[in-house]
Amino acid sequence: MTPPPVKGELDPALFTATVTSLAHSFGDSTRRKIYLYLRENPGTTAAELARHCDVHANVVRHHLERLSEAGYVTFDNVHKTTVGRPAKGYRVLDAGLAMDGSMRRDALLVALLEMALERLGPEASETMAHDVGVEYGRTLGAAVAPMDSTRSVKTAMASIAGLLTAHGFAARAEESDSGQSVVSENCPFGSAATHHPVLCAVDRGLIAGMLEGLGAERTLVTLTSRARGDDTCRVTA
Repeated sequence: MTPPPVKGELDPALFTATVTSLAHSFGDSTRRKIYLYLRENPGTTAAELARHCDVHANVVRHHLERLSEAGYVTFDNVHKTTVGRPAKGYRVLDAGLAMDGSMRRDALLVALLEMALERLGPEASETMAHDVGVEYGRTLGAAVAPMDSTRSVKTAMASIAGLLTAHGFAARAEESDSGQSVVSENCPFGSAATHHPVLCAVDRGLIAGMLEGLGAERTLVTLTSRARGDDTCRVTA
């Protein structure tokens, strides 16, 4: 039996959970920039944050949603002088980011995901991961640029690289003889992808769905992944 922690010591399990939560919440540079700006400028709107970070407002809203879900950011309604719904003014909840031993939601979700993948088995897990990626990617792509025209794969993949970077993938677009690719240098799934390479199917589905949502002329993609033994994490269309 594992002995209880000595009074005054940080429980290793809680420490791990807290560090995991912080990594998931602040591993992206844009998200850190948003949080730090809100700490000094409470009441800032998503549109103002988009201008400060020089990114699309939808990208900012995604980061704000993640920070809100993790309990770091909240908002108040700000009355506008123009007609329409009140804007949301965002502020941080915990400017000190104290490690108080509370287990954040992200850490529990990662644990739940890993157990679900183990119980489903590799084939069902990969199908589920791909389908989740497609649905989320399709929604994200359509929200950024509704399908009112057909885009070239090259243009779409460049947009996708920027959006994935905002989601923590540190992605870039590349062109080669084999096609248009998005290469990811950082995986938001972290060690979970190493233990469960089926999660890489999320990337494949995500980009296929985003290509569809952006109205690209082609949506069929192939995947290489470091978690599966390849040199790079690359999705090619």
